[in-house]
Amino acid sequence: MTQQTILEEILRTKRDEITSLTLFRKALEAQVVGAPPLRGFEVSLQRPSEVSVIAEFKRRSPSAGDINPYAQVAGQASVYEAAGAAAISILTDQTYFGGSLEDLRSAREAVGVPLLRKDFILETVQLYEARAAGADAILLIARALTDNRMRELLDLSGELGLAALVEAHDESDIDKALEGGARLIGVNARDLASFEVDFEQALRLIESLPSSVVAVAESGISSPEDAAAAGSAGADAILVGGWLMKGDPQSGVESLVGHPRRPRSGEMEPSTMGNDTV
Repeated sequence: MTQQTILEEILRTKRDEITSLTLFRKALEAQVVGAPPLRGFEVSLQRPSEVSVIAEFKRRSPSAGDINPYAQVAGQASVYEAAGAAAISILTDQTYFGGSLEDLRSAREAVGVPLLRKDFILETVQLYEARAAGADAILLIARALTDNRMRELLDLSGELGLAALVEAHDESDIDKALEGGARLIGVNARDLASFEVDFEQALRLIESLPSSVVAVAESGISSPEDAAAAGSAGADAILVGGWLMKGDPQSGVESLVGHPRRPRSGEMEPSTMGNDTV
């Protein structure tokens, strides 16, 4: 089975799951009314002089296999928060990543930082599901969505108060995200077709992002030096999962926090920025 087929299989599986989920749409919409207050995901990532850390919880992945299959989300998330993570990403896909919405709910009870639901979001019903389960933000993968569907999901996420991190891998994905009105763009160093990682290309793409968006470096980060390189490229935040799940999460996050961030083209230097930018 090729890696391209794995990606296609993931999306087919997710569409089947969504078909069943649509039966509960009305109930999910009702649950949103009583959902917990939102925490500011976008604001949490904007620290003008340093790179923020989004620490990720995932037990396995199609590219790496089992990473930490017996990890407990509440304890791991608490360690992430104590070590200085600005936000936490929770994989909620069960079949391929070993996650669940229950993981998201458990993390919500355990920590006070914003939570990103990381999954394959293809339909609007999943946004209601995410908001009802306690997510503050959701991930949208540009390559998995048509232009119209991306705009639809971005519009509804805004209505629900959810931040939307749009994941891109190349210039075409970035153009789609910008045209759709994305405010947060994550550049994934891992190609979703081949699963190969090109961190240097990702940094070049981050440097090219307009100053109006929050830029997140995703994948390929496995050392403090990588975090520093992301900051030098102008990344507002880094999203790190596998490396933290395989090692000591406390010292891992601590080593990633506090690296200087260089403003991207068109941005004012931190010393000249007003408080309203934070």
